[in-house]
Amino acid sequence: MDKKTIFITGATGNMGWAGFTELCRKKDRFRIRILARPSRKNRKMLRPYKDDPDVEIVWGDLTSYDDVLAGVTGADYVLHVGGMVSPAADYFPEKTLRVNTMAAENIVRAVLAQPDADNIRVVYIGSVAQCGDRMYPVHWGRTGDPVYASRYDRYSVSKCLAEKIIVDSGIKRWVSLRQTGILYPGILKVLNPTAFHVPIQGVLEWATVEDSGRLLANVVEDSVPDEFWNRFYNISSGEQYRMTNYEFESRLLKGLGLPAPEKVFEPQWFATQNFHGMWYTDADELEEYLHFRANVPVDEYFRNMKSRLPWFYNLAFLAPAFAVKLFMKPIAYEKGMGTQWWVNHDIEKLNAYYGSLEKYRSIRSWNQMFPPEWKKNMKEADAAGEIRWLDHGYDTSRSVYSLSDEELEAAARFRGGHFLGVRGDGAGSGSAQTDGAGLRAKGTIYEWECENGHRFKASLEYVLLGGGWCTECPIDEVSDCTTDRNRFISQVLRAQSPE
Repeated sequence: MDKKTIFITGATGNMGWAGFTELCRKKDRFRIRILARPSRKNRKMLRPYKDDPDVEIVWGDLTSYDDVLAGVTGADYVLHVGGMVSPAADYFPEKTLRVNTMAAENIVRAVLAQPDADNIRVVYIGSVAQCGDRMYPVHWGRTGDPVYASRYDRYSVSKCLAEKIIVDSGIKRWVSLRQTGILYPGILKVLNPTAFHVPIQGVLEWATVEDSGRLLANVVEDSVPDEFWNRFYNISSGEQYRMTNYEFESRLLKGLGLPAPEKVFEPQWFATQNFHGMWYTDADELEEYLHFRANVPVDEYFRNMKSRLPWFYNLAFLAPAFAVKLFMKPIAYEKGMGTQWWVNHDIEKLNAYYGSLEKYRSIRSWNQMFPPEWKKNMKEADAAGEIRWLDHGYDTSRSVYSLSDEELEAAARFRGGHFLGVRGDGAGSGSAQTDGAGLRAKGTIYEWECENGHRFKASLEYVLLGGGWCTECPIDEVSDCTTDRNRFISQVLRAQSPE
């Protein structure tokens, strides 16, 4: 039997490398082709595979169509993992926007240029950042919830736009897997100001790098049913990897032998809003299809991460708390990126991440960060009965392809706009073409109108299954351009606790 060819981008990054490693264990059934920039680091990483007959390395760049075309040509699967991510994305936001969207455009163009384009399956790796700020009491979420970026998060904007490029491209079989925070040993060594952009009262449901790698290797198996495709999924390593950000910081510090966050950080260093992260009600769906979780107990995983670090990290516990705090302080005050630098130099960012200068100044103690009512609310929210499910504006128990024009108009009005049917490109207006079962055809592009009068084209998949909406409106300024007419996004923006 002929081997399938798997083309993977971003193979020298954390998730991509884990996926590449897992795929290499299946070289009896797969040929692996990767696109990598010809940097010194990448050449060193890939040197052991230089003469491997089952591994092909395309030296190039995601922003070069010819390089991407060389990777896609002859491929059965495209695993698009690559792109700019934090911390580089935080320092070069506009470059990130250009690179990540151009990469998606090149992938689409290259796939559609193939004579067997309909047989190529494209896996896009999205991000939890696409669902913006999700603080209590709307910290539980699922795919189909509103897609938008927190203010100043150009990485999130790039992922939102790139996802739409893939979804509405005309590619027959695609899937968007939205990655969450990835746990890997090197995370214990990462020190940059973005760590303080994360509200300590927020939440995140993490995924291990090993689970993420198995996911990529399993998605190319024949056992994955056709119903899996043309949908969105949230990635996580499961319920035990749900943590408040305080719990995460505590485990991280403990892994290095350091004291609790209260001992080494000042409470004012942490932003109180305007980031991303949530617990999922639907992450188990992906596990049911791809069976990628190792189910390693979370505390055991953190211990294992420490054991894989260089020996001198085991000496961190010798540093007194005050010395660790002095070491951390410059990170919080770093020019441009540090939360404390904003206090005197960038009031707009301070307002975005703290609410106002007054609210920032009101933070005087760790007890203020975690008042008894917050602890009570979060404990109650752990119970399934306390989950606040967001309304998607239509009956989510039904197939989106079975909805009538009237039901789609109601869903559009829930978003503050209108459903205008199929228009343009010679398709006429009114209802879309249907498949043999009388359902709307997958991938049909419809015209919609947002509350601000922008007319835009998007599929049912993008709008209803993915939670996307108007890309003419600034995705990272939704609080400014969204009114109460848009009940879909307002249920998130208006529900978040101001304190």
